[in-house]
Amino acid sequence: MNTPAARALIAEDEPLLAAGLRAELATLWPTLDVVAMVGDGHRAAEQTLALQPDVCFFDIRMPGSTGLEAAQALAEDWPEPAADGSGAPFPLLVFVTAYDDYAVQAFEAQAVDYLVKPVDRQRLAACIARLQARLAQRGAPAAAAPAAVPADALQAAVAQLRALLGSGSAVGGNTPSAPRLEVIQAQVGNLVHLVPVNEVLYFEAADKYVRVVTAQREHLVRASLKELLPQLDPAVFWQVHRGTVVQARAVVTARREESGKVTLTLRGRPETLTVSRLYAHLFKGM
Repeated sequence: MNTPAARALIAEDEPLLAAGLRAELATLWPTLDVVAMVGDGHRAAEQTLALQPDVCFFDIRMPGSTGLEAAQALAEDWPEPAADGSGAPFPLLVFVTAYDDYAVQAFEAQAVDYLVKPVDRQRLAACIARLQARLAQRGAPAAAAPAAVPADALQAAVAQLRALLGSGSAVGGNTPSAPRLEVIQAQVGNLVHLVPVNEVLYFEAADKYVRVVTAQREHLVRASLKELLPQLDPAVFWQVHRGTVVQARAVVTARREESGKVTLTLRGRPETLTVSRLYAHLFKGM
């Protein structure tokens, strides 16, 4: 098969494994240009957005954020296609994981490419063949508007990631269930404010803190959304962005723009909240 040249990014926190994967790719896919190698999830998302490679190899477990969380950031922040449909297609994602039956089943269910450590050359060759075929399809003339490829690629990736995030305990590791939070303890100097969780309209990530927003005021707690989420009732508190969790009962309206963007207005607050592509499906009329 005459495959086009392609560009790739490797995200792996173990230098020897990263170098080994790069060497195997150089042998099995000589025309592939590895444009960056990074060692953590934040840099993986940042460099992928900046360089817009065709293919990304993301280790699942990395410092900062997981490969799945890096992919989530990409799906939320990837540039919208232009009005004529042009723009860089969303990269093809390959997740690299330590052997885990549940993770593998989750990837297979969503037809997501994955590699199991240590990476087997024959398995990598099969993965490369699939990637080359998909890249060739993107580059081939289409009977219908070829400019739709970037939008279609993004939509397909979002659907896959949404399903993977739904099985995140399998992909990212099993997390024991946590007791439900009833009260948030927000400390300011020597004073501790006790904030009933049912009064919280939304939580928003802010560096190493989380903003806890009620109708009357805001608090900062030294925690992460990742720590708080398992303690919140998912039927009441909906994640609408990787950095935002909103109380569904506080949402007054969800406005969908022509671009597909969704913004929320909340009872008792003047600001609006933006819903990412991954969670826009939560707001549909009956």
